[in-house]
Amino acid sequence: MSPVRTVARLFLSTIFVVSGARSVARPTVWVPRAQKVSDKVGPLFEKAPKNVPTDAESLVRINGAAQVAAGLMLATGRFTRPSALVLAGTLVPTTLVGHPFWTIKDPIERRHQETHFMKNLGLFGGLLMAALDNQGRPGLAWRASHYAGHGRHAIEHGRHNLEHGLHSIGHGQQSVRRAARTAKREAKIAYRAAAAGRRLPS
Repeated sequence: MSPVRTVARLFLSTIFVVSGARSVARPTVWVPRAQKVSDKVGPLFEKAPKNVPTDAESLVRINGAAQVAAGLMLATGRFTRPSALVLAGTLVPTTLVGHPFWTIKDPIERRHQETHFMKNLGLFGGLLMAALDNQGRPGLAWRASHYAGHGRHAIEHGRHNLEHGLHSIGHGQQSVRRAARTAKREAKIAYRAAAAGRRLPS
């Protein structure tokens, strides 16, 4: 891992670890806003087990805990791509609940929330880039095309060997037929010589 990637991941994950820890420790700050989301999500979990939390405070804590865990993994360079995807997923409800600028009428507050909303969009884009970062290693598409090229080369090589084998078999059959004709011709010559020898006076 390069030093630049290490520092970038540390900076990117810090805000999630801090804000996630605050949400776990003091979820009541976000509960009024999260209540709107839990009211919409709650009916989706009606058939879920009763121990699955659907209240606003629990959802805030779960989202915060996910941010802390994934943020620490991203900062320490462990499972960086999955952790970046998890953080991107937690950022969606955080942004929609925390900064709904389109619902605010006061122009100053609306502009303030809009700034935070755009900031989160930038973080979301950075997390997507981190999720796609291969650390300089070839990507899946390149490796797939590379292995496909090797496969085509192997198939072509195998076809060439097969053609060479068939040619060798054909050449061997011709050699066998040629040897049989030679042996037959020599047998006829030997027979004629033996017949001529019997006709000679003793």
